[in-house]
Amino acid sequence: MPDSNEGTPEFLTVDEAAALLRVNRKTLYESIRLGQVPGVVRIGKALRIRHAALVESPSGKGRDSALWSRR
Repeated sequence: MPDSNEGTPEFLTVDEAAALLRVNRKTLYESIRLGQVPGVVRIGKALRIRHAALVESPSGKGRDSALWSRR
């Protein structure tokens, strides 16, 4: 199956993911800390977020979600 996002990396940095979601990076870090962001992988101290998990996630995960309720 061809990848429709050819050229888009499979994993994004927090800054790249924040830009994609159009949120402040601090908001994204807080949502990651609260476990509200799917596809987060920690490699040592670095965080990477799976691009597909961000674009395929449901638009809301409940009223307590700071990030996902904005979408």
